[in-house]
Amino acid sequence: MRILPTIAFMYLCNSLDKGNISNAKTNGLDVDIGLHGNQWNLVLCIFFVPYVLFAFPLQFIVRKFNPANVIPVMMFGFGSMTLLSCSVFNFGSFMAARWFLGMCEAAFFPGIIYYLSTFYRRNELARRLGIFYAASNIGNAFSGLLSYGVFQINTHRLKGWQILFLIEGGFTVIFSLFAYFYLPRTVSNCSFLTEEETECAIWRIESDSSSKSSSQATSSLSEAASILKHPLPYLWILAEFCIVVPLNSVNNWFPQIIQNLGHGKVLTNLYTVAPNVWGAFALLVMCFCSDYLRIRSIFFMLAVILTLIGFIVFSQIDIHSHLGVAYFTCFLMTSGTSASSVLNSAWSSNNIPNENGRALMSVLSIGFGNSAGLISTNIFLAKDAPKYTQALHITAGFGAAGCAIAIFILTFQVLDNRRRNREQGVNWTYRDVPTHELQDGFFSPSFRWMH
Repeated sequence: MRILPTIAFMYLCNSLDKGNISNAKTNGLDVDIGLHGNQWNLVLCIFFVPYVLFAFPLQFIVRKFNPANVIPVMMFGFGSMTLLSCSVFNFGSFMAARWFLGMCEAAFFPGIIYYLSTFYRRNELARRLGIFYAASNIGNAFSGLLSYGVFQINTHRLKGWQILFLIEGGFTVIFSLFAYFYLPRTVSNCSFLTEEETECAIWRIESDSSSKSSSQATSSLSEAASILKHPLPYLWILAEFCIVVPLNSVNNWFPQIIQNLGHGKVLTNLYTVAPNVWGAFALLVMCFCSDYLRIRSIFFMLAVILTLIGFIVFSQIDIHSHLGVAYFTCFLMTSGTSASSVLNSAWSSNNIPNENGRALMSVLSIGFGNSAGLISTNIFLAKDAPKYTQALHITAGFGAAGCAIAIFILTFQVLDNRRRNREQGVNWTYRDVPTHELQDGFFSPSFRWMH
């Protein structure tokens, strides 16, 4: 009750501030500031450049100065940038606003993943991440609902999209101040826990999450970089890159995809609500099932496959002759985009017991993965409107590649666990080895993969 509702609402604000640009476009933002040609694609694209470049240095600051201190400051930053976005007046000013928005958000998501991993055990992490990440889908749904209402406000001084930026940015700034003072800093320093509860909390983390509790861990770049001596982290990063293409295609272009159904500018935003709410529900179901069964890989692949089907079917049917089927495929698109990213993050994080390595893995995975935004923002071209068939095929192709990588990772983990058991003459799983004995991570003979 102390951590999850707060960070979930923080991420909802983040989702609103990052994704409201698509809703604003349906209200004529691009026309009002004189964008033409591929300038809209460039505006979307520029966000991901600082998002990737600043992810690593900012994550190091998160690790050094505590995420509960740094993350609310980042939130204040991107909320301020959203507020200022209401004053953009041409292509150059909008590019500048999106650049600084990407910079402020660079380590927000990986920072929160790292923060949660210092409080929760491995079999608890996916559903916590799911609840937190569901805020993104709810944010997209709420943004559509809010846009539907805001865009009907008639005022001579402000456009509908300016009012939208003011409301969402202002609320983000206010909540960031609350979060800074409310979030607990470490598992060993929670004012709302008794001494006995604190000892229990530290034991929980050291037995099945971190090799050290947060109070004992120190920042070490060389210790973090040791995980890169193994090939599997590179595959998780590559898988994240592949699945972020569908994720960003939905985040950045979903209102334009829905607009194909022919419901007009105002109703289009309303029709984005139900698929996004369904996406949040599907995300929670898969994450809770993943934690209950203690399996990441199968649910990750299920999420990717559902999204694949949605994009492929939508691209192949005659939308106006099959409106019901077309709208149903929009639900399939949102079924797995968020879930696949959450499960991939939980999968990789669960297999790195060292805190420094986990912090590095989260920033590399999310940072490099979001560089895929450079792809999703440049494949939906104006000449392919309104259906964007080629973009939908490319998006589906990247999803299929991510699923293939997951199959390879799973196969390796199963075979490597069998090899380790055979060499040691035991029959262990990851549950049989407490993480405080795994300072060397997957290089320790006692280590077993969680798949």
